[in-house]
Amino acid sequence: MHTKYLTAVTTTFSPFNPRSGKTVRNFLASLPPNARSTMAISVKMFGQSESNTPATLALKFKDGKEMALDVEKMKLKEIQIEVDRHSRVLRRKEELSG
Repeated sequence: MHTKYLTAVTTTFSPFNPRSGKTVRNFLASLPPNARSTMAISVKMFGQSESNTPATLALKFKDGKEMALDVEKMKLKEIQIEVDRHSRVLRRKEELSG
């Protein structure tokens, strides 16, 4: 997953939700170790009593595009494909502009 063009990651989830909690945790784990220095990361975790609250994952890219992903329906691989798709577009723009 190309995270070079990500500027912000905002997420809310319950670690007790077996579906969305695991997806968000795995996405955060897939970020590189220097992610906190290169992008703004905001994580809010709900308690066990709020485990049915829908999880959110919002990404912001260097070009200003914001992506709100539905982690209740998407798997980790699908999220990575979406991030890579937009990162490839930004990389092409960067290469063409010189």
